[in-house]
Amino acid sequence: MSRTLWIDATSGASGDMLLGALAGAGVPLEVLQAAVDAVAPEPVALAVEQVTRNGLAAIRCHVAITESHHHRTWRDVRALLDGAALDARVRDLAQRVFERLAVAEGAVHGVAADEVHFHEVGALDAIADVVGVAGGLVHLGAETVVVSPVAVGSGTVRAAHGTLPVPPPAVAELLRGVPSYAGPPGSPAMELCTPTGAAVLTAVATSWGAQPLMVTEAVGVGAGGRDPEGHANVLRLLVGAAGSSDSAVDTELVLETNVDDLDPRLWPTVLDALLAAGAADAWLTPILMKKGRPAHTLHVLVSTDRAAAVREVIFRETTTIGLREHAVTKRALARELVEVVVGGQVVAVKVARLEGRVVNAQPEYDEVARAAAVLGRPARDVLDDARATFWAENA
Repeated sequence: MSRTLWIDATSGASGDMLLGALAGAGVPLEVLQAAVDAVAPEPVALAVEQVTRNGLAAIRCHVAITESHHHRTWRDVRALLDGAALDARVRDLAQRVFERLAVAEGAVHGVAADEVHFHEVGALDAIADVVGVAGGLVHLGAETVVVSPVAVGSGTVRAAHGTLPVPPPAVAELLRGVPSYAGPPGSPAMELCTPTGAAVLTAVATSWGAQPLMVTEAVGVGAGGRDPEGHANVLRLLVGAAGSSDSAVDTELVLETNVDDLDPRLWPTVLDALLAAGAADAWLTPILMKKGRPAHTLHVLVSTDRAAAVREVIFRETTTIGLREHAVTKRALARELVEVVVGGQVVAVKVARLEGRVVNAQPEYDEVARAAAVLGRPARDVLDDARATFWAENA
């Protein structure tokens, strides 16, 4: 069973919330502390306590530090990480998080990433947040990390550069290309997602969306420092198993639009362009729209990292001016291509297995058609022979 994490950031995200959620999900405090001790140039102590946030029980992780006035650059932090006695996976994740922070801060302030002075982010408590979270996530050993849409908050926040709008510029930069929103109805006008939280989430996410199909084994609830009325200022972490060695579970997007004014002869070109842009699948459903107009619904299945390119194709190649989008969970059996020979022609057969047993074997039709043309035989006969040959050789 592969390990899966779902991070519920629909109420916000920060370094201390992530630390609390990891501790609540069963990561020993000693694991988090050991990672921090390996990097921190001055004493840092982690401590956890049980608290409530808007009536929900949660774990608050406190980071106790000595007074420090160092405003370290990304170059300084990288040197600390390079010289630390850390598991290579922890070091790599922590470096990716800090690099994302440096690039984002540099972009919004117009300076080179290496020269970014992190201010609060470079302080000991933030180093502890990032490295501690990296140590905890590596300890869990998850292969898949799905992150919900991220609540960022609203209003303004005080920072080293003065009063900033929420989301702060660095958070907005870090969350480019991923789903985020102000927060659930009734959310307070406050910062819900910090730059550290945004950097961690975007560094670890393998996909974005609702909780995937999984067998939950542990739940951690990490608390933020504030407890505003009517808002549970928490981040939830679900740890479990998804699928088996024969299947994979992914969260993808379905993009849909109804189109009644496109020349139907163009649809094959549109579908080909969508697949070329990275869509996992694309198909049409005939519909009847208002006023009795015949039309089609275009459906496109796509991963979040290819969604922007696919949207561009839809708007460029069709007449639509709007899309519907929703996240879906996709389960796929492991598959492989096996070659068979029909009349001296090689034909690939796509084979799917469930718990080691072949449950589907389909010859690739393009290769069937090619072989049929060479042999001068009907394609349906070559198709039947390819399927029969596979089963005879793999009974």
